[in-house]
Amino acid sequence: MDRSINFRGIAGSAGNIMQGMGKFVFGNEGIESKEDSYVERYLDRISNGTIPDDRRSAMTELQSLVAESRSAQMSFGAMGFPILLNILKEDREDVELVRGALETFVSALTPIETSQGPKTEVQPASVNSDLLSRETENISLLLSLLSEEDFYVRYYTIQLLTALLTNSLKRLQEAILLIPRGITVLMDMLMDREVIRNEALLLLTYLTRDAEEIQKLLYLRVCLRRYLALSGRRAILMEMLLKETMGFDPLISILKIRRGSAFNFTQQKTVNLLGALNTVELLLMGGPSSEAGKDANKNANQTALAQKNILDHLLLLGVESQWAPVALRCMALRCIGNLVLRNPQNLDSLARKQVGEEPHVQPALNAIFSIILRTSITQEFVAADYVFKCFCERNPNGQALLASTIAPHPNQGDTHGPASDMPFGSVLLQALVSSDVNGDMEACCRASSVLSHIIKDNLQSKDHVLQIQLETPTPSLGRTEPVLHRIVTCLSIAASTDGENDQNNQPEPYIQPVILRLLIIWLVDCSNAVNCLLESAVHLNYIIELASSKCYTACVRGLAAVVLGACILYNASREKGRDAFAVADAISQKIGLTTYFLRFDELRKSLAHPLSEQHHRKELSRSSANSMSDFQEIEEDETNKDDQHPVLSEIFDSQFVNFLSKLEADIRENIMDIFSRTKTATAVLPTELEQKNGEVDGEYIKRLKSFVEKQCNEMQDLLARNAMLAEELVRTGGATTDTSHKPSSGRERVQIEALRQELEGAKRQIEALKDEKSQIEAEANNQRNLSVKLESDLKSLSEAYNSIEQANYRLDAEVKTLRQGGSVPYPDVEAIKAQAKEEAEKDSEAELNDLLVCLGQEQTKVEKLSTRLAELGEDVDTLLQGIGDDTAIPDDDDEDEDEE
Repeated sequence: MDRSINFRGIAGSAGNIMQGMGKFVFGNEGIESKEDSYVERYLDRISNGTIPDDRRSAMTELQSLVAESRSAQMSFGAMGFPILLNILKEDREDVELVRGALETFVSALTPIETSQGPKTEVQPASVNSDLLSRETENISLLLSLLSEEDFYVRYYTIQLLTALLTNSLKRLQEAILLIPRGITVLMDMLMDREVIRNEALLLLTYLTRDAEEIQKLLYLRVCLRRYLALSGRRAILMEMLLKETMGFDPLISILKIRRGSAFNFTQQKTVNLLGALNTVELLLMGGPSSEAGKDANKNANQTALAQKNILDHLLLLGVESQWAPVALRCMALRCIGNLVLRNPQNLDSLARKQVGEEPHVQPALNAIFSIILRTSITQEFVAADYVFKCFCERNPNGQALLASTIAPHPNQGDTHGPASDMPFGSVLLQALVSSDVNGDMEACCRASSVLSHIIKDNLQSKDHVLQIQLETPTPSLGRTEPVLHRIVTCLSIAASTDGENDQNNQPEPYIQPVILRLLIIWLVDCSNAVNCLLESAVHLNYIIELASSKCYTACVRGLAAVVLGACILYNASREKGRDAFAVADAISQKIGLTTYFLRFDELRKSLAHPLSEQHHRKELSRSSANSMSDFQEIEEDETNKDDQHPVLSEIFDSQFVNFLSKLEADIRENIMDIFSRTKTATAVLPTELEQKNGEVDGEYIKRLKSFVEKQCNEMQDLLARNAMLAEELVRTGGATTDTSHKPSSGRERVQIEALRQELEGAKRQIEALKDEKSQIEAEANNQRNLSVKLESDLKSLSEAYNSIEQANYRLDAEVKTLRQGGSVPYPDVEAIKAQAKEEAEKDSEAELNDLLVCLGQEQTKVEKLSTRLAELGEDVDTLLQGIGDDTAIPDDDDEDEDEE
């Protein structure tokens, strides 16, 4: 490492500085202090020396000189700061040299009392403090030395910072606020040895004087340290201050544990981990829902924590550390879900993560799904299920990725084989059909919950899973069935098990609701799923039985009613017995509309749990850390069968409850519409439509019109009564939808529909009239053009006829004259020629005279031009040579020929 600095240049300019400063400070004009040369010599040895011992010796002698002489302090401040700061940056491996440099700095900043000189003179220690605190980088360098292992390095650094406070308090306070984790580094010194702790306490005492911002940061740091170390109470932390003062590194360091050791989780360690995980969860929640920048804070915290590789620590705590307390595992899983929620980068990271050690490495999502299937603790099942919920929410690519793996495996029926070798989707299918193999309804229920997240709001995934065919429980029959049919079968098995009297084998009360939730999510916006469900009439009858029987809970009955409503709302079938009319008729006949609508009210009341998410989590403290099994205890009131189960409170969250409310309103509206219109069907023609014997066609048509009009009026009355009945049933069922924008009665609905049909008929007639009008106008234009053409032709013919008439009239006159015997003499042709020739000669003579006049004028011009050219020295004859040779006087032959 090159330690040399261009000391000669510094010393050369420092001599002038020291001379001027010495005269100003000490008033010794003309006397140069010997200490200046000593300081220069020691700095040269420190900077350019190559022997470590010689450099250390020079540093010791320099420190002694600076501690005793004010002149040496001034000279050191002018020349030595860059050199010693460079040692603190580059020579940290030489601990003794770094100690000497820090001690020299302390001596240079410590005032030296003297009886000589005026009291108003400038103190070198004050000047040196100003020079050292002028750059924020110098303060940051000193703070970094507090993390060194050597005790004296930390001790002299604390003393140096305290010395800076004497003369540069404001600058040091501003620098501490600007440096990241500045307050945190100083507070960490309070945990050091007693001597350093006392110095740090003194430093913080002076540092907080008249510094409100530093006081706030200290208060926050103390509260956070106490929060993480002593208690697990949920608190509202200021996220921005946390990131700017501490950063996330201390938080991540708390979450680090050694892999494969069960002794990591002592009582205090467990409480600290729970507090840290709770803090992480608060950061990932992004603040209150009413806060404007909640999403921005949440996304920023997700990105910042992911950059610190927190996902690896959370997976180690929640997935791989099965010896950890259940509360830690549940909290870590929830933090994983919040970390990836609606964050594309974190979602991709989780999808690619592998957990475990060789050779038992598997994808993180597969491991989390294994936890869902094998855990006996319902809270851990809920927490792991929450990870899939967050992973699939607004992540169509992730849903498609998981759905693409769902396919039967060759070892699907082998329940004793290792599931780790099977793809994610195959394990999911195996859990879905486990109720048929070994009656494991719990696994089927949990797999149904995960499948509902995979297909939610994703039509492509719904259709993909819908096309999967499974072998029937009796493969010898050689038939297959869709996965949807198998799920309905599992639902029926769960219902039959629930109805048995054996109290020891009673299934969990949330199994049927979870499977029904899957059916609801699958049927919504998927007409293919509705058609598949209604392929067997047994399925519809069974769902109707669930909705009508009092043997089941209000939650099960209400969810079954929603399934039936989805079969009506999203039914696109035209086949008889499967369309929406058939489902509505079945509900009306077997349940009754009034009872059916009451099922929605019962469901709403059963899911209306006022307990918030915080209520279900116990306060984390030292005492609760001793008994983490409290998280899996579920107390049930045996006298009230409809009490809300904690698992249902978590799975049927407010988001799904709001979804059910909206779906309920759409179902009520659709049922009212069904009862307000007719169903297209073939009816038997009445005898009134047949033509009677001897009845003429006109009378028959009038009678048919009268009959059709009467039938239409009766139909409108029936529709009005049905609409009023449906509306009354909806009101009786306690509809909560806003009907202020809808017609006040069913009759008005029917009237509006009739008026709408009449309006459409009138529009069609108007369109037909417009088409007819266009055709007539086009034909009129064609006739107009034809008439114009004929008129033009007629005019031409008339003119030709008139000319023929005139010629005929002239010829008749000539003929008549000839018949009269020559009373009109023949014209004298020779006389006429002679007269014409005479007139022609007269005209020619006049023209000749005019020509002669023109020629005379031209001759005059030529003569003048020739004279002027001759004056100019031009040869006129040469110029005129050849002009007029081509012209010749025409002969009189042509004229003679004309006369002949």
